[in-house]
Order: sequence, then C-alpha cells, then structure tokens
Amino acid sequence: MSTTEPNCIVVGNSSEDPFAIDVAHAMGQREDIADLISMKRFANTEFCPRFISDEHDFYAIGHKLEGKIIIVVSTSSLAMSRQSLAMRNMLIARAAKENGAAQVTLVEPDLFYSAQDRGAHPDLGFTQTPRDENDLKKFDGQPFTAKLYAELLKLSGVDRVVTVHNHSYSVQTVFKQVFDGRFHNLIPYDIYTDYLLHSDIVNFGPDGEGLALCAPDKGARGFVEEMYNRLKLPRAKFILLDKERIGERNVEIRLHKESPDSYETIKGHDVVLFDDMVRTGSTVVKSCQYLKEGNPGRTVFALTHFYASDEGRSKMANSALDEILTLNTLPTILNRDIQGRLRKKMVVLKIEKWLAQKLCRILDLPTYESDKSLYQIDMSSKNQRWTQKIYLSEQLKSLKKKRETLMGEK
Repeated sequence: MSTTEPNCIVVGNSSEDPFAIDVAHAMGQREDIADLISMKRFANTEFCPRFISDEHDFYAIGHKLEGKIIIVVSTSSLAMSRQSLAMRNMLIARAAKENGAAQVTLVEPDLFYSAQDRGAHPDLGFTQTPRDENDLKKFDGQPFTAKLYAELLKLSGVDRVVTVHNHSYSVQTVFKQVFDGRFHNLIPYDIYTDYLLHSDIVNFGPDGEGLALCAPDKGARGFVEEMYNRLKLPRAKFILLDKERIGERNVEIRLHKESPDSYETIKGHDVVLFDDMVRTGSTVVKSCQYLKEGNPGRTVFALTHFYASDEGRSKMANSALDEILTLNTLPTILNRDIQGRLRKKMVVLKIEKWLAQKLCRILDLPTYESDKSLYQIDMSSKNQRWTQKIYLSEQLKSLKKKRETLMGEK
C-alpha cells in the first residue's frame, strides 16, 4: 500500500534532489516531486514555491492540501548555500500550511546550524556540565543560531523535525522544547550493525574474536557501547581513547583510564573507530596512528556525517586509516570529485530506504516495502574490496559454466 495516497506528500527543497526523490519512492510515492511542487524563482531572484493544482479546479482554491501530511526533505547541496536551503524550507512549509496542510514534517538528516548551538551568555544553550569562561568566550559576539533556526521553522509552519545522529545535546534540547517533543534524532545503529555483520569490511570469529570497537573520546562512548551491545559479539574488544586539544587543529591521543580493554589486547584485531562526524580529520588520523602502534589488523573509520574539507581529505589519505565507512546524510559525498584521493578506501551507505521506514513509524503511516534492505552500497571501483568481489563473482560464474559444460558432456 502506498503511504502517499491520499494523506502524505513528499517534496524536497529542490525538485531534482536525488535524496528526496529516493525517500519519496521508498514511501510509495510514484509522482515526481517536480509534478507536485513548482520551485519558482522570480526575476529578482526571490524564491516562491507553489504546490501544483489542476488549473481547471476552482473548488479547492487555497485548500488543495486539506488534511495532508507534507514531508519536506532537506539536504545539503553543491549548488546552494545552507542559508538559501533553510529559507526555502520555511517558504515551502508556509505554502503547505496556507493551502490547508494538517501537518508539516521537516526531514533534515544533517540538521543545519548544529555547530552554532550556544551563545555568549550562560542561558544561551544547554550543556550537561556547567559552562566555564572558555566555553562562553568561544561564542562571544555570535548568535545562538540553532535556537533561532528552530523558532523560525516553527513560525513558518513546521510541526515536526526529523534528523540523523545529531551530536549536540544543546541542539537536541532546544528543538525538543520548541517543537513540544516532536523532534526525532535517529541513530543509525541498525545500519552499521547490519553492514559490519554481513560485509567483509572487517574479519572476526563467530563470537567477535579478532574485532575491536573504538570510541575516540568519552563523548562517543555511549554510541559505541550501544553498537557493542547490538552486535552481540561477546569476545570483541572495546577501546576508549582520550584526546587533549593542544591547539585549534592539534590533539594528543592516549588510552582513557576508564577503557574496558587495554592497548595491548588489540594486537592482530581489526579495529572499527566510530564517530558522528569528521571535519579536519586531525583527531581520527592521530587516533588511527596511535592504534596502529599496537599492531592491529585493519583500522576502519565509521561515521555518519562526512563534512571533510580539502584539508581533511588530504589528512585521511594517511595509510594509518585503511577504510572509511560513511552515510549519505550529506549527499555530496557520493560525488567522486568530492571524495578525491579517498575514493579507493571509501564506502557510502545510502540511507533513503531506512529513513523512509523510520518516517512511516513516526508518522503512523502504512509501510511500502519493495524489499527489506536498509541501505544501498555505493563503493568506487578503486576500492580493493569492490575489485575482489567482482573478481570472485566472475570466478564463480566461470566455475558454474565449466560445471554445466562437463555435466552436458556426460
């Protein structure tokens, strides 16, 4: 059964956004987004979205969306700034509400302005520990933009916000407050678990022998502990690292005093280091260099949001980091030019199907399932594992053909 008939319409903040199109398709929507909403732009460059209606229908003027749930899928783009995309989100939400929509849900896998999660006063932002002068000074002179963004979305007509693996306690707190609890921070445990258990990115025994999970700092500990529990591999190791910032882009790495396993125990183990995001790559590279001194097997960096700059991509080309596993919450990572030198060790899991399934549960919609897979794998032919899989596949085909020939001769 289609989720989008007659109650739900999925649009993007661009009519040709592949991510939004794939989410819509996974939810059973067969109409093109471009046939549902027009992304008009006036000669003076102002944006004016318009939900398309039958030009001969004069009975539902201003009420075409009566009772509908509108889902606005918003992702980063190489063509537009986040400021432009944020404004488009608000105008689309307002257009939906003014045309009768019962509910507007914003789906922003990488929630905008999450780095601007506090201000220069103690009451501007939320932290789990008291804010010291250094924390206040860090935001001196700038606005608490995450709160402003939440309030503007609410004012424009957004009723619910769905995001993926947001890192900021402050952002999560303010969005829950502004949206009266209708804020959903989806953590992709099941995606990572499925891929680690059913791919050859790491090698380990039936109970996890030869595998180690690593949290790069105490902030990632809870996430990695939950990954450990979900994998159900009792003999896998768990390493907790500690980092001390000694400059804007320099960190020192050491074993955390509360680490469940010691540095010496990871010898010969494949290590998966988890984090929510990467920007400059300094911490992850130094962490992998530190881990490599313990003579492990492979070191794999698994992360949700790949923001990396040119500098970050250059750093992560380091041989201490064997492979990168990420999601397409920032769809630009699928661009081979953006991957650059990392093409040969990067795997991207496309999460549109998983996200569609989560949305159906959140919005209490019937699920449309073409298959039960959580993700699609995007791997460059430069990746050694991709080459090996193609080679093995061809070998199996060749053996099957020879066997069929021999059986025919008999």
